[in-house]
Amino acid sequence: MSNIFRRDQRRFIVLAAVATSFLLLFVLHSQDRLPSPPRGLSWGSPKPKSGLSAIAIGEELENEAPNEDPYHPSPHTENAQSPPVAQPAAPSPVSVNLLAPSDLETTIPQAPKSLDSDVMVDVWSYGYSIFDKLYVKNGTFYAVTSRKESFPPKEGILTKIIIELEEGPYNPAEDRLQYLTPSEAKEVLGDYATVIPGMTMFIADPPQYLPHFYHFWGEVIIGAWRVYSALGFSKDNNGSLDRLSFPDRWIMPFIDREDEWRDKAGLNAPLMRLAFPSASIEKSEIWKDWIKSGNTLVFERSMVINRRAAHKSPLGFTWFKMISGTQNVSVPSNFWEPLRKSVTKNLFGYVPEVAASGKALVVPKFKHSKDTASSKPHSIKPIVTYISRQSTGRRLIDADHQGLVAALKELAMENICEVRIPIMEHLTLQEQMAEITSSTIMIGVHGNGLTHQLFMPPSLRSAVFEIQPPGDYAFDYWMLSRNVGHKHYMVRNDTLTTYGPEEWHEGVNMGPLFHTTSIPVYGPVIADMVRKRLTQPERDVEP
Repeated sequence: MSNIFRRDQRRFIVLAAVATSFLLLFVLHSQDRLPSPPRGLSWGSPKPKSGLSAIAIGEELENEAPNEDPYHPSPHTENAQSPPVAQPAAPSPVSVNLLAPSDLETTIPQAPKSLDSDVMVDVWSYGYSIFDKLYVKNGTFYAVTSRKESFPPKEGILTKIIIELEEGPYNPAEDRLQYLTPSEAKEVLGDYATVIPGMTMFIADPPQYLPHFYHFWGEVIIGAWRVYSALGFSKDNNGSLDRLSFPDRWIMPFIDREDEWRDKAGLNAPLMRLAFPSASIEKSEIWKDWIKSGNTLVFERSMVINRRAAHKSPLGFTWFKMISGTQNVSVPSNFWEPLRKSVTKNLFGYVPEVAASGKALVVPKFKHSKDTASSKPHSIKPIVTYISRQSTGRRLIDADHQGLVAALKELAMENICEVRIPIMEHLTLQEQMAEITSSTIMIGVHGNGLTHQLFMPPSLRSAVFEIQPPGDYAFDYWMLSRNVGHKHYMVRNDTLTTYGPEEWHEGVNMGPLFHTTSIPVYGPVIADMVRKRLTQPERDVEP
């Protein structure tokens, strides 16, 4: 009996050792593949721009030296593939339930001024502000600094939040961003703060614009990701974004109900879960809980996103969009790819790509559609997708819609491409994404459907044809195309307008036909340019 017992003991020990070995291999392999989180920014470091790390209760702490580098305005955009030469130090992981002294200074992380420069500047854009060691107490953000003048203007970070109260009209809230000197901090914040590790994204906006697909994804998310991406590059990783850590949490302090940020089409929230599968998404409940607790929190790294502050950028008077100011933040041209890849890989199990020829590299699985203009709906040819809006409020004259369809069908008959005409509101999210992620060219009337271009693979021939009434010009989808790598054509009846990488339209105009059901378009002018773009030699394709 004792021999059997000892034999069982030995068997258990061997199995435990094998299991432990497999676990260690898995952890090491995971560390090799997964993005490293922006954690462990050092307390007491002589180089505070590397950030903050949490420290356990009871340990002695030293105040870190103030950042001696002056504040610099955001650098100019450079549409280049070459990586910058420096990157903020990658912090080490921290554990939970840790405290920090409340008088350690808030800093702004830095990145290269340009992609070929050794000069480091603060990463900041109007309405998209990144901080290391930002404090929160009683519903107010606090930046602790002995050099307030080195920070961006307060109105460029967070404006007064306007909230509609049930019992009355719009009511301005109190100033929700305050500056404290280190000597003032403990009196206001208490002796210590609870450390919230990792990267936190605060969408500090009321619900006016959030429950719209374009305003949420095409402004809030892409703008935040562009600014955040500036921290992810170094010459040591050849400009790769693979190790840029994804945010740990998204918090919307002034959103009470689900319908205040979820859009009617049901895209905002599911796409967030696909893009950031391990991140929590919180509304005002957590903010109110923190207020009730009376506790002081310090966020290891965070971004405060605010629409009204973003519109205060000088570039807001050029392009009139929330993300205008972010175009001054230097990032490689493929900065959006980590999010496109995260969404599509989590949705399909692979990342759709399109070759330089315009052909999808993976055969997509479409929902059967009678509007498919090809006799072989799953053929490997360049796919042209016309997003029909004929059942919505802003749409084409019906005869012009039919003329556009006929012109596109001629391209299919010439075997140049496959033409698909999905009605997005009739499709599930996965079906919509199957259509878009296999496309090389997208066509549609100005509207939410063109926001899908965020997930269309960028390629040599990828393009977006946006239809607006003659004389009109709004920058919404030109701005998206510019950021995610597609050529943009503005179609105004029988006229095409396009711009090079450093060019743009002068001014914005929305005339009486902009929101109507009678927008004209001459289909053959679109078909001719599609034909040219898909058949011309690679060296002649217009960027």
